[in-house]
Amino acid sequence: MTLDETLKQIQPLDRFSEAAARRRLDSLTKPLGSLGRLEELALRIAIIQGRVPPRLGRKLLLVFAADHGITQEGVSAYPPDVTAQMTRNFLNGGAAINVLARHHGVDTEVVDVGVDHEFVAARGLRNCKIRRGTANFAREPAMTRAEAVRSVELGIQLVREAATENLFLVGAGDMGIGNTSSAAAILCALTGAAPADAVGRGTGIDDAALARKIAAIERGLDLNQPDVNDPIDVLAKVGGLEIGAITGVILGAAACRIPMVLDGFISGAAALLAQRFNPLVQDVFFASHLSAERGHRLMLNELNLAPVLDLQMRLGEGTGTCLLMGVIEAAVKIIGEMATFDSAGVQKKLS
Repeated sequence: MTLDETLKQIQPLDRFSEAAARRRLDSLTKPLGSLGRLEELALRIAIIQGRVPPRLGRKLLLVFAADHGITQEGVSAYPPDVTAQMTRNFLNGGAAINVLARHHGVDTEVVDVGVDHEFVAARGLRNCKIRRGTANFAREPAMTRAEAVRSVELGIQLVREAATENLFLVGAGDMGIGNTSSAAAILCALTGAAPADAVGRGTGIDDAALARKIAAIERGLDLNQPDVNDPIDVLAKVGGLEIGAITGVILGAAACRIPMVLDGFISGAAALLAQRFNPLVQDVFFASHLSAERGHRLMLNELNLAPVLDLQMRLGEGTGTCLLMGVIEAAVKIIGEMATFDSAGVQKKLS
């Protein structure tokens, strides 16, 4: 399905189930509101699904890998080869995201959307390569407009495929050396934030590399002049292929009414793009955590989202998403499995 067709399918949520969900939560054997944000999570899932109690099902994390030409400017503590090396680590089950996914029962699919490497006999890797990494956006546009559209439509396609498989929650992780530069550039382009206020240390760069990173993003924005009113133009000029794919996952989730669990800084940039395509996507967003990356709070403020967790993480990969998926599943089990005052024969609070 095309991007335009998907955007037409994103409609306001029908909130008919909200009152029933609130009654159910208030009837459970606990003081009113005592489970705090767990109750909020359960309520939002019930509204998105239109079911009380909500149904459980498959939890899916799509991990997109792509390289970035901006690394030529010395903006990362790691060489670009690490993107391909870490992609293999994902496939071998040795990364942090693999550990967390196994712990929380989350299915993972690793997708090559733009790694500057040809994987040979890479079992389990989904080859959807659009190009071998982006161009250096400090010197030219990161990609063509057609490539940007293809990256978004890839994410849409993958969600639509998964939506037929009892999908409960979807999220998207990332792997791409240099991608915090692209995410910061998108944040600055869409919000007007100054690079000095939005750019963080990414992989743990020193002060000299941070200064180079800020300067490279400033040059890229000045050179490319991305159109704030055209999210595809912003993505094409200063974005990344994996950011485009995550944007598509968000749009596809909104069209299919699947709860979308955002990760950190990279998926935050994708969420900003998705919001510019259609503000209604926010109805299915869940912000997993507050990244330690400097600009993430700016992103969340722009999206009007409150993160559930703050663990000082800045790894990416979908690690925050996996953690929140476990919490959301627990919240849905609470509303579905906990006894009511009547069923348990427990006396309610005196009026």
